[in-house]
Amino acid sequence: MSHTPLPRRALLAGAALLASPAVLRAQTPVLRVANQRGGLRSLLEASGLASDLPFRIEWYEFPAAQPLLEALNAYAIDVGSMGDLNFFNVFSSGAPIKAISATRSDGASQAVVARPGAGIADAAGLRGKRIAAARGGWTHYSLLRILEKQGLAPGDVSIAWLLPADAALALRSGAVDAWSVWEPFTSLEILEFQASLVADARGLTPSASFLAAHDHALRDKAPLLKELSDRVARGWDWARGNIPDYARATATLLRQPVPVLERAYRVNDTRAIPIDEAAIAEWQEAADKAQGFGVIPRPLKVAEAIHRL
Repeated sequence: MSHTPLPRRALLAGAALLASPAVLRAQTPVLRVANQRGGLRSLLEASGLASDLPFRIEWYEFPAAQPLLEALNAYAIDVGSMGDLNFFNVFSSGAPIKAISATRSDGASQAVVARPGAGIADAAGLRGKRIAAARGGWTHYSLLRILEKQGLAPGDVSIAWLLPADAALALRSGAVDAWSVWEPFTSLEILEFQASLVADARGLTPSASFLAAHDHALRDKAPLLKELSDRVARGWDWARGNIPDYARATATLLRQPVPVLERAYRVNDTRAIPIDEAAIAEWQEAADKAQGFGVIPRPLKVAEAIHRL
């Protein structure tokens, strides 16, 4: 059987197609990464670690952890970062996701602030007050722990379940007396709106965040996830040593003053930590207590929520 050779022009056209940017992009591995404003993307870009990746990142923007976790559960994204209790909440409901790396912030990054004139000098002064908080996450749990340490029950205060934008307006207008919140919102209220620091969660909560991936991504993209995890850890090392530069890099993005972000990053002191047996035991204790508080709906085994790359 004879074959008619393709004309040279056709061969060259085919070679050009194979080398075209669209085709090359299609051949490059892709990792779909969730980002919250001022989160992973700005960390990697400010630290210079977003360049020379052996894969392409498709960024997906989310306003908060809850919709991010919904997208991760549906496998609309491969991986994202969120607070420990938000992650445990969704994992305990049967979501096919696992934590692959962790960071820790100082417990002072979760705090209760009071509006000027609220007459709240310390945690004891929260009795009978109206406090804004976000349900099911860090500051839901830390508020209950702060109250518990002071000998107050949840029923001793009135909790208004509000997300940050609404909670900030409520505090500044006097609709609530205090706000259980996290950085950089804490620093913004203190430096820009004269709020006072009532109490923080040092010694009361693990203050961990996870990089979490869908099970399908763990099966199909493990090397990419490992590379991302390593770069995020290096990014936090850079950020801790370059707080002024990091604050300047994110100030425009977050639309917050540089001094606010400098204070927030110093209070946070976020750093990568190993997922070891001690950390798992600490998270298990917090998860059990959070489940007892009703912050997490179901019991869970933290070790089953971890995947070591």
